[in-house]
Amino acid sequence: MASLRELISRWFSKVEPLPAGIYRFKAPRDASKQYRLHLRLEPDGRGLLLINAATVLHLNPTAAEYAYHLVQKAPREEAARQVSRRYRVSYEIAMQDYVEFSEFVESLLEVPDLEPISSFETGRQQPYSGRISAPYRLDCALTYRQLESCAGSPGSVFKELTTAEWKSILDKAWAAGIPHVILTGGEPTLRPDLVELLDHAEQLGMVTGLLTDGQRLGDSAYLDALLQAGLDHTVIVLEPQRDESWETLISLTYWKEALEADLHIVAHLTITPDNAPQAGALLEGLAGTGVHAVSLSASNPSLASVLSAAREHAAVLGLTLVWDLPVPYTDLNPIAIETADESPAPGAGRAWLYVQPNGDVLPARGRDRVLGNILRDPWEAIWVQTNRPPDL
Repeated sequence: MASLRELISRWFSKVEPLPAGIYRFKAPRDASKQYRLHLRLEPDGRGLLLINAATVLHLNPTAAEYAYHLVQKAPREEAARQVSRRYRVSYEIAMQDYVEFSEFVESLLEVPDLEPISSFETGRQQPYSGRISAPYRLDCALTYRQLESCAGSPGSVFKELTTAEWKSILDKAWAAGIPHVILTGGEPTLRPDLVELLDHAEQLGMVTGLLTDGQRLGDSAYLDALLQAGLDHTVIVLEPQRDESWETLISLTYWKEALEADLHIVAHLTITPDNAPQAGALLEGLAGTGVHAVSLSASNPSLASVLSAAREHAAVLGLTLVWDLPVPYTDLNPIAIETADESPAPGAGRAWLYVQPNGDVLPARGRDRVLGNILRDPWEAIWVQTNRPPDL
């Protein structure tokens, strides 16, 4: 029989977290409902759950444990028993909480076209708070080349990595626990190996996105190849002065329906001094293309009030505002980040990192601080730099 001291020690002892790492589930091809779950457990027990490449849940340790059993497809009775035993709560309470969590995730599976990196707070775990073992997303600039028709192309700013080198970067990111990658540029569709790289990321189990001017996506055969390779979402950079850019958006939404593609589409609009007076009309035009989400930026801090008004107008139009995507280049400032203020987005340098075409890692696009080279340097050496002041 255990002593009183042993019982007290056992009762108040800290619950040992589940093994850290990435856990995933993909519905079988013959299942009536197709969906994917990615769960990353942190060493301290907190978790990050990606649902269908469409929703991110930030979980406290208890909620993360429910997610673990859900991803493992454990019977709910077994999940409730495990939680009841580990957290010393009644079986009935553990079962009720697990059922509620499962139903919540189920409800998110039923909602179409959710933005790829929207965050839902579950269990009072604030997004981007506390220590994390790796970023949630890696933005990979495959090239800085652009199509000749695009004004202000920065040209081949860096030597480009080979297909094998980019595959090794994806391998390294997955091994570090990064579940989401966005392939960007320049114009990433200029890379003949884009489909191959998307397929490699899909085989690893990653959620994949693409930032592009969209011109090649009007080709249904090419778009279908990207989708078959595993593309989950795309950001189309709108050049509002070009009719071809609008036609691209319209054709893309058409082919999405024709191919019955589960592809989330975001349109990015950069507000400039030239188009600022028409910002409201441009957003109304975007809404008319069938796109349901927008990403907005400004080329100059003096346009902050216009940007703020545009955000409000987008909400009135029912457009979802996506704020934490990699910012594309424009003809005014092809190298610098396009934000209306000097402060970085809350997740920059932690929730996501940016890889240049030569493998150098930056906290975010346009930030000139190099954290290391992902090909040459150990991942741990790069990640530790994100928590150090810039002057160290």
